[in-house]
Amino acid sequence: MVPNLVTALNGPLLDLEKKILEATPAIERWFRLEWQEHTPPFYCSVDLRNAGYKLAPVDTNLFPGGFNHLNPEMLPLAVQAAMAAIDKYCPDARNLLLIPESHTRNPTYLQNVARLMQVFRQTGLHVRLGSVSPDITEPTPLPLPDGNMLVIEPLVRSPNGRRLGLKDFDPCTILLNNDLSAGIPPILEDLHEQALLPPLHAGWALRRKSNHLNAYDEVAKKFGKLIDVDPWMVNPLHLQCQDVNVADPADCLADQVSTLLAKIRKKYKEYGIKQKPFVIVKPDAGTYGMGVMTVKDPNEVKDLTRQQRHKMSVIKAGVEVSDLIIQEGVPTFESIGEAVAEPVVSMIDRYVIGGFYRVHAERGVDQNLNAPGSQFVPLAFAQQHAVPDLQAKPGTAAPNRFYVYGVVARLALLAASLELERTDPHPEVY
Repeated sequence: MVPNLVTALNGPLLDLEKKILEATPAIERWFRLEWQEHTPPFYCSVDLRNAGYKLAPVDTNLFPGGFNHLNPEMLPLAVQAAMAAIDKYCPDARNLLLIPESHTRNPTYLQNVARLMQVFRQTGLHVRLGSVSPDITEPTPLPLPDGNMLVIEPLVRSPNGRRLGLKDFDPCTILLNNDLSAGIPPILEDLHEQALLPPLHAGWALRRKSNHLNAYDEVAKKFGKLIDVDPWMVNPLHLQCQDVNVADPADCLADQVSTLLAKIRKKYKEYGIKQKPFVIVKPDAGTYGMGVMTVKDPNEVKDLTRQQRHKMSVIKAGVEVSDLIIQEGVPTFESIGEAVAEPVVSMIDRYVIGGFYRVHAERGVDQNLNAPGSQFVPLAFAQQHAVPDLQAKPGTAAPNRFYVYGVVARLALLAASLELERTDPHPEVY
């Protein structure tokens, strides 16, 4: 199924697409040079928004799910990328320990875990599942929707306490698919001679979106200079509010919303955009689209209902919210059928391995789609995603649009590498 790209006939994005396609050699060389200086996250997914007048990342996930939503034809690319990623940390690796989320009985999430295990097994690794949950005290079967079975086992530290594994299983590499929203389990700390990927400071116990957005600002400016475009075309404006009592929002939030809306209006006027601007208010830490609110007027923040305040004040794992991000809202003008859609691009190491559309029939173009009721459709990247058709007119060739998605997603990937370097409590490893 090839998604209906509503934006294919819109104007300004065609100019951006054209500039990116014309600058492909310079862009790819620039990325190569950047990866000589910076280490990409082990894996990553990026939520994009295509507004017609700009294309920007709105969320960068360092513990990505959704591998089960990728087109099966993309698996060879995923395997190759996984080999490159593992070779950086443990070239002679034989065993890989995968630690999933603790809510492992969610069938859709389990399919994601199964696909990850399939990819890494095809790299030549023995892959087993370990759980940080104290409820897992013995090997526990987890049924998959297709009738197959996964087995998750309790983690154990080695007798000297330096290594982590399972009973009779000593891995060279430990891959987290658990975003640590509930905190860092002590059993994961102070490991020696093993690669823990992503590192602990990539988890939501320590990570802050504001650090990522600040790093992305730098990347977007460099990219804009490289291809001679306004960085705003690929970058949502953003502000921050710290130590906010969400149950009774301080003036800071309303003031920041007002300030950011004014900045967006100025950009809209510059580019002749007639739409009404909006912002997204969300926690500075956290995932799953929890605690996210669309705001079009500062008064909406002051007049929050008790239910809205409660919804914003607590996110995944019951974590209370105190720091907020106010981000420029980027509407999506892509759809599949009658449902609003947004692309999600998946990467392992520095390589795009595919993606999918998040689709929500009950949400609007200015709303968060990462919510209950969302569905997923594999992106039609096919093999051509890295080989754009330079002879095609902008907006007429799906491979070109998907290539552009991959470029912008890799900008977010590069920003994530800068973010992790700068927040690393042990920077000497870089």
